[in-house]
Amino acid sequence: MAHGFRSFSFVASTAALLLAAMAVPITAPSPVSAQLGTLSGHVRGASGPLESFSVTAWSAGDGGERRAHPLGSGTTDADGRFVVNLSSSRPPGSVLYLLAENTVRSDPGSLVLASVLGSGPLPADVVVNERTTVASAFAMAQFVTSGGISGPNPGITNAAGMVRNLVDVATGEPGAVLVSSPNGAETSTMAAFNSLSNMLSACVTMRIPCDTLLDAATPPGEPRPVDTFRAMSDVARGPANAVLPLFGISMLPPRPYLPALDLPPAAWTLALRFNGDGHSLAGPGNFAIDEDGYIWVNNNYQYNPDPRVPVCGGDSVFKFSPTGQFVPGSPFKGGGLSGAGFGITIDPNGDVWVGNYGFAAQPPGCPEDQQPPHNSVSKFTSDGQPLSPPEGFTEGAIDWPQGTIADRDGNIWMANCGSNTLTRYPDGDPSRAENIDAGLARPFGMVDNGRHVFATGMLNNAVAVLDRDGTPLPNSPVSGGGLNNPMGIASDGSGNVWVANSSIVQLPCPDVPGLSPGVGSITLLNPDGSMQGGPYMGGGLTIPWGIAADGDGNVWVANFGGKRLSNFCGTDASTCPPGMRSGDPISPAITGYAFDGLERNTGVAVDPSGNVWLANNWLDIPVQTNPGAHEIVAYVGLAAPLQSTAPAN
Repeated sequence: MAHGFRSFSFVASTAALLLAAMAVPITAPSPVSAQLGTLSGHVRGASGPLESFSVTAWSAGDGGERRAHPLGSGTTDADGRFVVNLSSSRPPGSVLYLLAENTVRSDPGSLVLASVLGSGPLPADVVVNERTTVASAFAMAQFVTSGGISGPNPGITNAAGMVRNLVDVATGEPGAVLVSSPNGAETSTMAAFNSLSNMLSACVTMRIPCDTLLDAATPPGEPRPVDTFRAMSDVARGPANAVLPLFGISMLPPRPYLPALDLPPAAWTLALRFNGDGHSLAGPGNFAIDEDGYIWVNNNYQYNPDPRVPVCGGDSVFKFSPTGQFVPGSPFKGGGLSGAGFGITIDPNGDVWVGNYGFAAQPPGCPEDQQPPHNSVSKFTSDGQPLSPPEGFTEGAIDWPQGTIADRDGNIWMANCGSNTLTRYPDGDPSRAENIDAGLARPFGMVDNGRHVFATGMLNNAVAVLDRDGTPLPNSPVSGGGLNNPMGIASDGSGNVWVANSSIVQLPCPDVPGLSPGVGSITLLNPDGSMQGGPYMGGGLTIPWGIAADGDGNVWVANFGGKRLSNFCGTDASTCPPGMRSGDPISPAITGYAFDGLERNTGVAVDPSGNVWLANNWLDIPVQTNPGAHEIVAYVGLAAPLQSTAPAN
């Protein structure tokens, strides 16, 4: 499968473990080359030390002309210990990783264990084992090729940071984030991680020939992986392939890594939950990802862990590191934040805009005199300083705003669910605000596809298409193609536009209309706004809400029901599994990419490392006085990387 890099608009354990989780480094590029020296450690399997393994230290390639290259090598002794003398320095900001290759067994070359150590400070001693291999293969999945690990910054360095969420590279034990709340025993990820490690262990201990694992991991229509590390990366990129054969391998006794899965999963995905400081997120709604891979998240409600306690509108916006931790200062307040909904965006200058829908529990929940306003947009600098006044910007007759975007010219747009209009700030200037009737009933989602601005209308099953100056196109609004209570809308790198049809949701703005039944679909529009195809169904769709396209143009859908992520083939079928066409579901038909750590999801985004992020927005069984859920979720290494969801200058 080809992987492109395109840009377009759009966490209970001990105190020590929690502190370690907060300290997962953001692997920013180093200003100087790594010094020459030695790198030491042990290669171990679950059954003990691995002798006579050749261990090579590598510097990852940059995704361009510079390829991955070896820095030095050594051989393990009877205790599995190795010392690598680094014979050359690595380029600034490059990722260092280890490959440990069997050299004495009957199947030399096919058994390779790995550990990605990153670009920051390295431990004095490291361990390479089955768990470090799984963690490295999944976090780096989109950068692993038969020739080594290669890819551009910031995606590749951020992905190396994600490895340490899954595993402690110094000990080879599970990482602090993986074993701590809101992960650990609260979700199935630890068991899935151990099952994947048990697959490798079966090969290491020769309970099966390694070829058996390589055969099972081979993607349909593609060459067999050259070794076990590449095999694990193939599993990460195609998690629904050969689920049962791989599960059978994982079940071979003695299963050294526990707890492990006792039943086969829907797909071999690894997902991690993050909750910042653990007492702030309450109904995260949507994402905006900046050019460095930092993740901005808006928020519906005030935080209270007891869903029976009524809450009012949230007054915070959050900034997460690329590895899922709060950055210093987050959450940020001020600027008129008021129960933000789905609207959040980053403009070409790097400033963050948040649409203030005014979420709050209705009386007798949040008191009548504390109901938040529904008429503003807030603006923040990239370091979280508010640029909008205490009441927010209210110009342009903003009314229960949802979708909020910056187009490529720097104009700011809001979808006014309450007044059936759109508000536009030319060049981001509220004093020049315009209010536009685009022929929509309950506008919700918006996107700039590089040519035009698109907005969905939930109530009249339509999509408006406008020029960036606010002029509707002659064919606007567009209907048909299965448009049915459309919500999220996204563009791929070629300007094709995808729409998530919830088939049921018609948000209160402020009144609640009647609901229509349905499980949902997606629709495809051409770059000019004309209808291309749909409705496309399956893939586990259950009340689709948010939608995003990855670097290959394939489509990811957040579902408000069913605890699953859905994936569809985009317009370039060559990046999809063999035999698929545009609009065909890639994720399993009934379950999608199911995960028990999901709640009701709204926003979805793909980052520069290929992680797919979902917003746990509402509890699975919501209590209307306080329905908000409390995490964002990363499916690790699952999608073709996307450089940014902010518009290009």
